Amino acid sequence: MNQQFFRLLRLCFIGLDLLMLNLSFALDKLYYSDKISKSFELQYVYLWIGFNITWIVASWLCNTYHQNSMSSFESFCRRTLRAYVYFLAIILIGFFIIKQHDISRLFLITVFVSICMVFLVNRLVFLIILQYFRKQDYLTRKVVIIGYNDISKKLVQQLEEDTLNVKVIGYCENEQDIHELSNYPILGSVANAIEISQENKATEIFSTILPDQNEAIYQIIQKAEQACIRFRLIPNFTLLTTFPVYIDYYGSIPILSLRKEPLDDVANRLRKRFFDVVVSSFVIIFILSWMIPLIGLLIWIDSKGPIFFIQTRSGKDNKSFGCIKFRSMKINKESHTLQATKSDSRITKVGRFLRRTSLDEFPQFLNVFVGDMSIVGPRPHMLKHTSDYSVRINKYMVRHFMKPGITGWAQVNGFRGETRTLWDMEGRVEYDIWYMENWNLWLDTRIMFLTFYRLIVGDKKAF
Repeated sequence: MNQQFFRLLRLCFIGLDLLMLNLSFALDKLYYSDKISKSFELQYVYLWIGFNITWIVASWLCNTYHQNSMSSFESFCRRTLRAYVYFLAIILIGFFIIKQHDISRLFLITVFVSICMVFLVNRLVFLIILQYFRKQDYLTRKVVIIGYNDISKKLVQQLEEDTLNVKVIGYCENEQDIHELSNYPILGSVANAIEISQENKATEIFSTILPDQNEAIYQIIQKAEQACIRFRLIPNFTLLTTFPVYIDYYGSIPILSLRKEPLDDVANRLRKRFFDVVVSSFVIIFILSWMIPLIGLLIWIDSKGPIFFIQTRSGKDNKSFGCIKFRSMKINKESHTLQATKSDSRITKVGRFLRRTSLDEFPQFLNVFVGDMSIVGPRPHMLKHTSDYSVRINKYMVRHFMKPGITGWAQVNGFRGETRTLWDMEGRVEYDIWYMENWNLWLDTRIMFLTFYRLIVGDKKAF
């Protein structure tokens, strides 16, 4: 309900945080200017640039300025603290890697503390701003709800969680349809909704009763705008689905969809395909060109058999394709049906290294280049897994609405490797569907960055 407000608030606090970060750096630099040699000025310029880039990356990784994060003071502070820890760790790791000794350690400690303090002040400013807007009567939305039912009770709960002021005045419901005590007063009958709203100076009416359920709603709709009251109709789709539905229009015809899919848009599909072709071409030319001969030789020396293992897996729209990997197992009859386990005797010595470092997945960039896969997407499963889990997990096949990926949102959130329990696969499906419904190129970039990070630090589920 407050998308524009949060967008403005988000931009303001991104700017404010960067401003205060740079101001802290400049003031600390000025304070220690007599102790800093002029010959080291360039190092401090690099450090200043690094501070800005690192904070942008850290806050992006932690979703610090996302609307859901800024919907409450506690959430905003918690994510800010997490981003600050990332910021601190990245800077210190950077110093360790490049072995930088020209920067004053006392200056670093001071600037880290001062940035922490100004971020704390900014969060207090955020709290003051929220409290200010909550106390402004002209921003308060006074709501009357027509109907007392499960939908209206859920609506009240959502309205109460709205960050800005929403004041629920009460319900309008016919006396014979009330069978329990309500959390807000029953103000009167449905037919008197307009008069009741005017008496209580309501600005909005939400109706959970449709016109075909009560003909009085037709008259209320016509009278509401005459009385300068916004009227909102809430249809009940619980018989169709328990999940949100999305409304689109073909001309003047409304179309209901069970989910939002950004990649339904041709332009978005072209952007993602362009991204895939560019990245996969780079990897094929500059990495696979030398990696395939080198790793191929190691595989050939370690065990008999082909360099590549091509397994038939489920792709987009459940069409099968040959997924290419470096062979990490001995030749066996169960390779297309039995999932690898942690102490699997089929895995070769070289194969264990390849799987632990995820190098066995690199040939899949060839799948990406020809269009069978994407860089980021749901991981493709064996045909047997698709057959088994499609009847055991609700909405399992939804993940096949898009191309499978080398890495995915589920994988960077801990759902990779062996699926020992049904819960493991359910979690993977849930994350895959979330990714499909919230796709954008920035999300793809973030997932690639997190995948690369996990390759460096290691993943206990990689075996």
